[in-house]
Amino acid sequence: MATEGRSKLKTAFKNSHVVAPLYTGGPVAITQDGSRLVTCVGEEAILTDLLEGREICRFAGDTESITALCVPPSASHVVLFTSSLSLRIYELPKAKAPLQKPVQPVRVVARAHDAPVHVCKSDPTSTYLASGSADGVVKVWDIARGYVTHVFKGHGGVVSALVFNFPFDPSSVGREQKMQLITASVDTRIRIFDLSSSTSKSGGSVKPDAVLEEHSSVPRGLDVTRDGRWLVSGGRDSLVFLWDISSKSSHGDKVSSKGKGKEKERAAFVPTLVKTITVHERVEAVGFLRDNGDHVASTSKTGDIQIYTGGEKGAVKIWDARSGAVLFTLGHEQDTVDEEQEEQRQILDVLYNPSNSIVVSVHADQNILFHSLTTKSLTRQLVGFNDEIVDATFLSPYTPSNPVDSPQNFKDTHIAFATNSSLIRVCSTSKLDARLLSGHAEIVLCLDRDHSGSVLASGSKDRSARIWSPVPSSTNEGDSTTPSVEWRCTAICEGHTESVGAIAMSRKPPEDSDSLRFMFTGSQDKTIKMWDLSPISSSSSSPDSQVIKCKSLATHKAHEKDINSLDVAPNDRLLASGSQDRTTKIWQIEYTRTGTTVRGEIKLLGTCKGHKRGVWSVKFSRTERILATGSGDKTVKLWSLDDFSCLKTFEGHTNSVLRVDFINAGMQLVSAASDGLVKLWNIREEQCTTTLDNHEDKIWALAVSSDESTIVSGAADSVVTFWRDCTEEQEQEKESKRAELVLKEQDFMNYISLNDYRNAILLALAMSQPGRLFSLFKSLSSSVSTTPTSSITGHPAVDEVLRTLPGSDLARLLRYIRDWNANAKTSAVAQRVLHAIVKTRAAEDIMNAFSEEGSLATLISEAGGPHEKAGNTALKDVIDGLIPYTERHLARMDKLVQESYVVDYLLGEMDDGMFGTEYDLEEEEVHRMEIDATVDVEA
Repeated sequence: MATEGRSKLKTAFKNSHVVAPLYTGGPVAITQDGSRLVTCVGEEAILTDLLEGREICRFAGDTESITALCVPPSASHVVLFTSSLSLRIYELPKAKAPLQKPVQPVRVVARAHDAPVHVCKSDPTSTYLASGSADGVVKVWDIARGYVTHVFKGHGGVVSALVFNFPFDPSSVGREQKMQLITASVDTRIRIFDLSSSTSKSGGSVKPDAVLEEHSSVPRGLDVTRDGRWLVSGGRDSLVFLWDISSKSSHGDKVSSKGKGKEKERAAFVPTLVKTITVHERVEAVGFLRDNGDHVASTSKTGDIQIYTGGEKGAVKIWDARSGAVLFTLGHEQDTVDEEQEEQRQILDVLYNPSNSIVVSVHADQNILFHSLTTKSLTRQLVGFNDEIVDATFLSPYTPSNPVDSPQNFKDTHIAFATNSSLIRVCSTSKLDARLLSGHAEIVLCLDRDHSGSVLASGSKDRSARIWSPVPSSTNEGDSTTPSVEWRCTAICEGHTESVGAIAMSRKPPEDSDSLRFMFTGSQDKTIKMWDLSPISSSSSSPDSQVIKCKSLATHKAHEKDINSLDVAPNDRLLASGSQDRTTKIWQIEYTRTGTTVRGEIKLLGTCKGHKRGVWSVKFSRTERILATGSGDKTVKLWSLDDFSCLKTFEGHTNSVLRVDFINAGMQLVSAASDGLVKLWNIREEQCTTTLDNHEDKIWALAVSSDESTIVSGAADSVVTFWRDCTEEQEQEKESKRAELVLKEQDFMNYISLNDYRNAILLALAMSQPGRLFSLFKSLSSSVSTTPTSSITGHPAVDEVLRTLPGSDLARLLRYIRDWNANAKTSAVAQRVLHAIVKTRAAEDIMNAFSEEGSLATLISEAGGPHEKAGNTALKDVIDGLIPYTERHLARMDKLVQESYVVDYLLGEMDDGMFGTEYDLEEEEVHRMEIDATVDVEA
């Protein structure tokens, strides 16, 4: 049984999805097909695939903030200006796979303007780019070549809006078409320039063809119809003007202009104001709507023209240009809000995508909303920046409509986040979409869900708790598996005198109805309140239902300090509370319901003492009578619910443990801490089996899916990470690799027995098994001493293999030789094989081998895989590793040769002494005396 339990342990989780900051402020651009979005995060621009919901790449910046950004209609480039006054042009990647490295610019103009650029716009042909700076200068650039084609000066301050007018007329093919540039600045004037003017091309002083002076405040939006007839302008004077810019002088006046030595005449250009619309809010963006990307009908009447506006009230309005009436509104208009909320919700820009009939509004609170003109509803919302993630919980608002459908497909389709905000984020787990739940007046601190996962509970610093129920949306985006859904506040619990920092709902479904049972809240006022939720239905609520005020069933002063965490046992009989006073208390829940009469009470059963710091998290096991707690003392403890004693202590985190939970039928624990790590623990062995690292700050939020296949962690670095269980995949991969290795080893042995050295060597290199390769060469070298041969390695076939070895395999073999050469025991084989390579291969072949490996390593690195050094650097490393050890081996061999002569001499001397004639000691002494006497005489 123990072996079976260990085999079921989850030992591997991989980072399957990350929700990182998407937009922190600045300009935004969308491709013409509506599939990609370019936003600013800090000093970088990022490209996001809206269909897949993931980041594709980042564009390398110059560490300065981005002031203007533009994507041409062709979606071929990304053009941006930074506060360093530089112009940076990038090629937009066509690949859908995420890129690991930042995209570098193809062209950089260090000082494009003398003042910061706050607005830029591309022409309909994606050939030219207009940029307007704060010093009133407008430049027109050739995007592909990166040079200035036109310069327009004379604006009375910051340029606030730009638009090209390039009428599309199929009948004018082959003839020169007129292109205009329309600009607006803080001097409230709108100017129309002719780009075909020779004066503007030469860089001389250029006067506009017309100046429109109806606005009394800064014009913030300009747009022109495809046929070039209508111009719309909107400004902060709360007015929108519709102009007919195709009209000529009624008297047929002619204006002469000189060019190339002769006079040219053209009709006087006199734009006409057709309609004035009072918007009753400061307008930040305005534009025309087109049907299916086609141009608006060019008639004298304005009844076919519709315009959109976006401004300070946070909603996009669609107007009828003839009547000046609002046709419909996209989003919720903010009427009675304070000044701070009004500034957060106001619209900064509106992007219109005619191919998908989508209007995208960019708001000051860093949210991006996608509205459908077809259904007149919100289809997608992107939360640009979440700030600190405080808490998280999975939600399952759907029920299978067809009995054949798997209920698991409708589980955990959404996840709710409490951030450093009064708004609750409810995000889809399958696509890039979110909804904001407003109702709390201050920051939301804690979240929980009911037994079914459809109802959400939240506690806030505004001293209240709220219940949120799902409301089916009237629109459906075409995905039958995940229809659109909203949440609304159905109940409110008020009564605490301090912030509500802990919340727990009943885990057991009621027996007689679909209503909820009870809920507990813990507060900084050191009390626990029990609330009656029986009037609230656990199923979807009606949008028109009234908000219920819940009744408190019991109130207890539970701890001496702040209550940080609450949890209800799976059978609804026990309640656990963790506090900053370093204790965890276990309470017995008494709940009865008779008709409409509901009674509830809690009684203290015991106190778990042992932590040296405050308790941040408590969690009941769903299978056994134990409780897990995480504390500021960096430990996780398991407690018995029978005698409230500490059973086990898990140490491994380097900072406070903030969240704990049970998984895998209670056999494992998962914990998150202030050290930015998520750890998975084996309870039986008291060991950490896996550490998950993807955060740079405290992990406050931890949620486990219903099937325990996904763990979600959210941290103070505003990053949410989805960790998916890949234990089975890893085991299958290991098993397949093991089976493949066994087959290869068998093939290797077969090749050796058949003396097929070529395939044996190539297979050993492919398997990256230097040990088997060494044994092969060693067996050949040992046979050399017994069998005379002219081969260098010991077998002519092996010499031929080394002579014809492919480049990458040769480079790998040289690395093995370098490693063998570093050991005296294996150096002989290394020197023999190296000698064979040097004798049979030219130096150019060896150099080319590392060059070929370098090109392969480049491909691997571009794909995101690891690689060793390659090319000339790798060859130098191999040679540098071979030379010193080879010299050491040579010196050792020389020393051995010298010592061999000494051994021969000693053996000779020993032979004379042990096996020669026996000397008479007296004769030897006489002979020695004679020699001494002779020496004395000579002296």
